[in-house]
Amino acid sequence: MINQRYVKLGNVRSVIRELFEYGNARKREIGEENVFDFSLGNPSVPSPEEFNVALADMVEHTDPVALHGYTSAQGAPEVRTAVADYINGTFGSHVTPDLIYMTCGAAAALTITLCALCNEGDEVITFVPYFPEYAVFAAQAGAKLVPVSTEENTFDIDFAALSAALGAKTKAVIINSPNNPSGVVYPEESIKKLAAMLKEHSKKTGSPVYLIADEPYRELVYDGEKVPYVMNYYGDSIVCYSFSKSLSLPGERIGYIAVNKDAAEAESVFAAVCGAGRSLGYVCAPSLLQRAVIKFLGHTSDISVYKRNRDRLCSALESYGFTVVRPQGAFYLFVKALEEDDYAFCERAKQFELLLVPGEGFGGKGYVRIAYCVSPQMIERALPAFVKLAQSYGKNV
Repeated sequence: MINQRYVKLGNVRSVIRELFEYGNARKREIGEENVFDFSLGNPSVPSPEEFNVALADMVEHTDPVALHGYTSAQGAPEVRTAVADYINGTFGSHVTPDLIYMTCGAAAALTITLCALCNEGDEVITFVPYFPEYAVFAAQAGAKLVPVSTEENTFDIDFAALSAALGAKTKAVIINSPNNPSGVVYPEESIKKLAAMLKEHSKKTGSPVYLIADEPYRELVYDGEKVPYVMNYYGDSIVCYSFSKSLSLPGERIGYIAVNKDAAEAESVFAAVCGAGRSLGYVCAPSLLQRAVIKFLGHTSDISVYKRNRDRLCSALESYGFTVVRPQGAFYLFVKALEEDDYAFCERAKQFELLLVPGEGFGGKGYVRIAYCVSPQMIERALPAFVKLAQSYGKNV
C-alpha cells in the first residue's frame, strides 16, 4: 500500500491554496477586476529593476556551464561567504560561511532544519497565530507541533502559556517575526525574555532547546520598526531566511539556513542540516539564483506600496466596525471575524467576491487573514464590498 499520509496531503490542499484556486476560477467567470482576492501572500510589487538587469547580465556574460552547473551541495562557497559577511556586518553576529546552507526558500529551510534537529516523538513549539505548514514540516521530522497562545490584544508571546508548554520532549521553538498572519513584530524585551526562559529550561533538562527564526519578512517592516536578530540573544539558534518576499521572488525559491556558531555542537548541527538536505533531496539550491541574490542582500522591492495598503485598509476596516491589530510588518492583517465561526464568515464574504482566509487554520479561531500585498487599486475597489459585508452583520456603515 502506498503512503496514505502523503495521499491525504496530496488530495487536500491547504485552505489558502484552495481559496486561491477558487479565486482563479471565479476570475475566469466574472473577470479579474470583480474578484477581491486577499488569499495568497504573493507580492504584487515587482522585483527591483536592478535585479532583473543583473540577472540578464549574468545570463548574457557568464559562462553557461559555470552559471547553470552544480554548486557545492550546501551552496557555492562565494555565496555562503557573502551571506555570512552580510549577516555579520548588519547584525554584529559572528556567522561563518561553513555554517550557511543555501536552500530552495524558507519552506525547504524549515523542513531541513526540523529534520536535522528532531527525533521521533519530539515536540516543536510555535506561537498562535502561525503559518499552517509548520505542522506539516514538523510531522515530516517525526515531531509534533505544539501551538502556544499569545496575548489577545497584541499577539505578543504569552509567557505563562509558554512555561506550561515547555517539557521534556521540547526540541525547538519556532518564531516568525514579522508574523504571518498577524504582521506583528516581537519586541526586543519579548525576545530577551524568551531567550532567558529557554536557557533556563535547557539547563534544567540538560538538553538544548533550539530557537528557530523563520524570517521571510525580516525587511518588510514599517514606521522604523526593528526586528531583533535572535543570534544576538540566544546561542542555540538557527535562522531560516527567504528572499521571496523582500525581493518579490516567491516563485524562484531561494533562501538559506544560518546556524549560530555559539550553538552547542554547532558543527554537528550543521552536519545534520547537510545530512537532512541530502536525505530530502534539497542539495544545491538553484545556482543562478544563488549568485544573483547575493548582489542584493538587504535590498527590497518598493515596500512603501504595502505600507500605503496597510494604512488605507486598517483605517477603512476600523471605521466599518472591524477589530484590527495594526501590523508592524509583513503584508497581512489578522482581523476579528464578525461572528465566532470564521469559516462561515469567509463563506459570507464570498457573496461579495471577497476572498479571505479563515483564521482557524492559523490557530486563530474567530479571525480571518487578509493578504494586502495587492495593488492599491484593488484595495479601493474592494472597500465597498467590505462595507456590504459589515452591513450584512448589522454594522451601521
